[in-house]
Amino acid sequence: MGCAISGLAAKAEFGERNTEDAAAAAHPSEAQIQMIKDSWKVIRDDIAKVGIIMFVRLFETHPECKDVFFLFRDVEDLERLRTSRELRAHGLRVMSFIEKSVARLDHLDRLEALALELGKSHYHYNAPPKYYSYVGAEFICAVQPILKERWTAELEEAWKTMFQYVTSLMRKGYHEESTRQRHLTLTPKDRPEKRNTAL
Repeated sequence: MGCAISGLAAKAEFGERNTEDAAAAAHPSEAQIQMIKDSWKVIRDDIAKVGIIMFVRLFETHPECKDVFFLFRDVEDLERLRTSRELRAHGLRVMSFIEKSVARLDHLDRLEALALELGKSHYHYNAPPKYYSYVGAEFICAVQPILKERWTAELEEAWKTMFQYVTSLMRKGYHEESTRQRHLTLTPKDRPEKRNTAL
């Protein structure tokens, strides 16, 4: 594995937050935003490679995550995963989300809307919030070798802060959608009563 953040450390590093903590998750500072943007310029040249490494590592360190992915659920051979077109496509989608997140760091309202929407869609994919922080940890492990000497403790902290912020918003979106779906399945008599305020 070779990455200090990988595996069980991910929970401690990225912290499991509940929905009330979404607002409390700090967004990156101006200095951190600049570090993230500068490093992204290097990372994006290897975007497909990072996506594949990230998910192979995710399935290596957290095999239970494969249960969320119908296509990879029964694949035990990591070499087969590394060459999977489907995994490459999913890795690129996640990297595209990260790229959009980086681009929206100067417009937190737009980043919030993006992350909330992704959290809501993950409700429909049956991808529970407990796995979200693992992706950030594996991303950090995957980009360290690409950034080489550019990687610093400050840069690591900047990326962690961004992922904590984004995943807290995704969790909030997931829980909002879960609540909305539960409300939709209630029969009219089970729904909270709406008071008629008309005179």
